[in-house]
Amino acid sequence: MKLSVDLNADLGEGSGYDAELFELITSANIATGFHAGDSDTMHAAILAATQHGVAVGAHPSYFDRENFGRKELKVSIEEAFDAVAYQLGIFQAIASALGVRPNHVKPHGALYNMAVRNGNLADAIARAIESVDPKLILFAPDNTELARAGQARGLQVAPEIFADRNYLNDGWLVPRTRPDALLHDPKRVEVRGETICVHGDTPGAVEFVRELRTQLETEGVKISAPQRAS
Repeated sequence: MKLSVDLNADLGEGSGYDAELFELITSANIATGFHAGDSDTMHAAILAATQHGVAVGAHPSYFDRENFGRKELKVSIEEAFDAVAYQLGIFQAIASALGVRPNHVKPHGALYNMAVRNGNLADAIARAIESVDPKLILFAPDNTELARAGQARGLQVAPEIFADRNYLNDGWLVPRTRPDALLHDPKRVEVRGETICVHGDTPGAVEFVRELRTQLETEGVKISAPQRAS
C-alpha cells in the first residue's frame, strides 16, 4: 500500500503567499476572523481552494487580532467552546453557500498549543466541533490532550506534525519566542503524522513547501487530503 500524507497550510491570514501555496498543498486551514480574516477572505480562500482541488477546513482562534492569536490568554472553558462553535458556524455557512463541504478543523496558534496540554480546553474544542458537524476531521498532534479529546467525542483525528517548526526533546514545539523556533530547510525526523503543516506566513514558505513536496514524491509518497466519513 502506497504511503499517503496530507500537506496543509494556514491561509486567509493576509500573508501574501496564498496563491502559490494553493498550487502545492492539499488542505487549507482558513482563518475564521478571530485572529485574522473576515467573511470576504473566507469566501475568497474557499473559492481558491475549490479551484485547486484543495480540501478546506476552519482555523479558529480565540479573539486576539492584536497578537495574531499567538499569545496565551486566560479564557474560560465555555468562552473557548462559544468561540470555536461561533467560528465554525460562520465558516460552514459561507462554505455551504458556495457549495463546498468543509473537511476539517485545526485550532490556531495559542489556542491549539494550550489545548494540546489542557484536557478541559481540548474537550471544549472537541465538543464545539461535535455540536456543529461531528464528521469534521480534527487536526491535532498525536498522543496529546487535544487528540484524546477528539477521539473521546468520536471525532476522526488526523495526527499533525509541523515541517517548519523545531521540536524539543520531549516532543513539544520550541516556543516561538526562541530564535530556533522556525526551520527554514526540510529535514528528516521520525514522527507519526497523517498531515504535515507549513505555516503560510513563514518567510520562504512557498519554497519550503515546494522542496518538501518534491522530497516526499521522490520517496514515492502520495500527497492527498484525509477523507472525512460520509
